Amino acid sequence: MHDEFLCHVTAYGTCGGQRIGVPLGTYRAPTLALALWWLRDRASWIAERLDPLPENPRFPQGALVPVAGSVSDVPGLLRAWCADVTRQELVADELAGGRLVRIAVQDDTTEYELLAESVDALRMQRTIPALVVPVA
Repeated sequence: MHDEFLCHVTAYGTCGGQRIGVPLGTYRAPTLALALWWLRDRASWIAERLDPLPENPRFPQGALVPVAGSVSDVPGLLRAWCADVTRQELVADELAGGRLVRIAVQDDTTEYELLAESVDALRMQRTIPALVVPVA
């Protein structure tokens, strides 16, 4: 049984012709339920920042404009993932089985990645003897 999970959220973009990653958060979840909660919370957090409500008084009128219809709706995809019970159960099953889970969505400039993996699975991988490759 996998009891502890390491979760990461990263945004990737291109700067100066190179792909760079910007960490948006890390959480060491003591339970599977908390790992899933944190992933949903971070997905909602990203969605809200990318697509805030226009009537929010923090934004001056006209400060927010719609993006082109050809741009992927990252906030909508993240909100849909958060609300999809079937996909949440799939993620839970994968994590409980010791497998790495990656949820990634992207628009025309940025890829948003949510990762989670069992700390126990990571520890078990370290106990497997390393592959030794002879150098000629």
